[in-house]
Amino acid sequence: MSDYQALPPMPSVSDLSVSTVVLDRNDRLLRAFTSEDSKWRLPVDPAGIDPLYFEMLQAYEDKRFRSHGGVDIRALGRAFFQALKNGRLVSGGSTLTMQVARLLEETPTKTVQRKYLQILKAVQLEQTATKDEILHLYALRAPFGGNVEGVRAASLIWFGKEPRRLTPAEAALLVALPQSPERRRPDRFPENAKNARNRVLARAVSAGVLDLEEAQSAAREPLRAKRHAMPILAAHESRHARLGSPKQAVLELTLDRDVQQALESLARRRISVQPIPLTLAMVVADHQTGDILASVGSPDLLDEGRAGHVDMTRSIRSPGSTLKPYIYGLAFEEGIGQPESLIVDRPTNIGGYRPTNFDLAYQGTVTLREALQLSLNTPAVQLLEAVGPSRLLARLKRAGIRPTLETGQGPGLAIGLGGIGLSLRDLTQSFAALARQGDTVHLRSCRSSCPGTEVSGRKSLPVLPEKAAWQVTEALSGLPQPLNPEKGLIAYKTGTSYGYRDAWAVGYDGRYVVGVWSGRADGSPVPGQTGATAAVPILFEAFQSLSAGRRSLPQPPHGYGANGPRQVPEALRYARVKSRPDQKRRESRLGITFPPNGAEIQLERRQSGSRDPLVVKFQGGQRPYRLFVNGAPVGEAAFDQRLLWSAPETGFANLMILDAAGHSSKVSVTIESKP
Repeated sequence: MSDYQALPPMPSVSDLSVSTVVLDRNDRLLRAFTSEDSKWRLPVDPAGIDPLYFEMLQAYEDKRFRSHGGVDIRALGRAFFQALKNGRLVSGGSTLTMQVARLLEETPTKTVQRKYLQILKAVQLEQTATKDEILHLYALRAPFGGNVEGVRAASLIWFGKEPRRLTPAEAALLVALPQSPERRRPDRFPENAKNARNRVLARAVSAGVLDLEEAQSAAREPLRAKRHAMPILAAHESRHARLGSPKQAVLELTLDRDVQQALESLARRRISVQPIPLTLAMVVADHQTGDILASVGSPDLLDEGRAGHVDMTRSIRSPGSTLKPYIYGLAFEEGIGQPESLIVDRPTNIGGYRPTNFDLAYQGTVTLREALQLSLNTPAVQLLEAVGPSRLLARLKRAGIRPTLETGQGPGLAIGLGGIGLSLRDLTQSFAALARQGDTVHLRSCRSSCPGTEVSGRKSLPVLPEKAAWQVTEALSGLPQPLNPEKGLIAYKTGTSYGYRDAWAVGYDGRYVVGVWSGRADGSPVPGQTGATAAVPILFEAFQSLSAGRRSLPQPPHGYGANGPRQVPEALRYARVKSRPDQKRRESRLGITFPPNGAEIQLERRQSGSRDPLVVKFQGGQRPYRLFVNGAPVGEAAFDQRLLWSAPETGFANLMILDAAGHSSKVSVTIESKP
């Protein structure tokens, strides 16, 4: 039988065209693509297939597989005499090795000549491959109906699960289908499939693979006749990885299948109540490791009405106000101000640039913390003028992103309010650095398998000093916390681009950073849509799905108070911007601004019996300040221009503010209980 030596070499496992599969961080399947010949033929390790399948396969197809050299003479003899008796081939007497040879050649064996050639190839295969490698080839190439080949693809399509754990009924069906894959397809010929399955179960009993009770129980099991769709999680991220590595059969991502599935379900549920063509996108990353855990480019890849094929995590859009935390962080770093420094929110004209607030109203004198929390535009622009737009741009690049500017234009003050192009991934990357107290981290969605994801071993410079980054975090964590029973669990910032085109919310805790975008893929306006109304609720729902692994926000830097210092140097009482007010003029005008003289104040009584405190606001003068009620001191403020007084009873009260220079301001009010 030396003729086999003249045959061309048989293909090995590595030579076969297989489907590209995309795996999550735990090697679980996210998505598969058909092979070059349009087959669902997924790469599989025999260790990932239930051993029961291989035991049943050998018992039914080739019980002497482990002992013969590719050809079972006894089986061939039986097939020969059956052919003489019936005048045609009734049973082929094929071994598993012969079947693999036929599958690899993709040629029928209905003639004696073809059968002889198959025998030669089987002997050749036995000389070049081990028994386990032959079983591996069978598990890859066995046909299971339609364009389904291989045990793994068959298990996913017919059972909706990986073949790692199979019931006896499932294993028997997978053994039976390749003998007549089209006539036994469970979705088309369920009765044929069931009968064939039960014959395999009976053979397994006679071979001692199953006991009679197990086989009878499996034979009574209903046949699963539904064809499951292949998994298609992280559709956009999987597509991007495949385009980057078109020759690679296995792509390993950092995504977590459970998190990805939860975020995709959230996206579909949220978008289902929104009008077409509104869409949304999300990115979730572990900023401690830099691993992206979920990336939702759109709620549904196949939704043409919402342009589902467009990956909105990578689309360049205007970030609105989301970059303001960096402006304030730079101002804190440069000593332009501190969170408790004051700044005046009023109409501003800087070289012809006249920013206005989102609501077209102005808040007057506010602290920098309040200005950031309220996302006021004119204070942000004043600070950006002091910091310098180029410096802001440089820090964003240091964070690992590449903002897009209008062609031929340098960075101007408008970049602080969204006059720049960023993607959701960029924005999430920049907030990851804030979450790490200013330390840059490179977010990645590929493990070692994707090209172009290598990170330089050189340590990056921080985007902000630790103290400045913490001051920003402390301010952003003071915003309302939807769905959270406690305050300060998540630091976040919203943004709404010009014309209501983009709604943003990006937030972080001690481990995760989450970015949310909502809008239209074509960039058209969505009237009334804001980051606070459209993106924030989704942001907090996303954090709820991450509850198991969340961590608290970072503690303040060493030497910095738990709540941040409320006193600032006199020189920083007002932020050092060009529009800084004349302090001497203001200090000479100490006056109570609330309550007005002669006011009747109604204070609500709490369940404890005490009343809500009265807030006494004032301006001007020199710190510190003291509040007197009916001539008795009741409170002192080292910096804040407001004091609280808890009225013990109703009636008239004389209020007086006294400053360090001895100036005073008085009002008389009447305290009443709120009905």
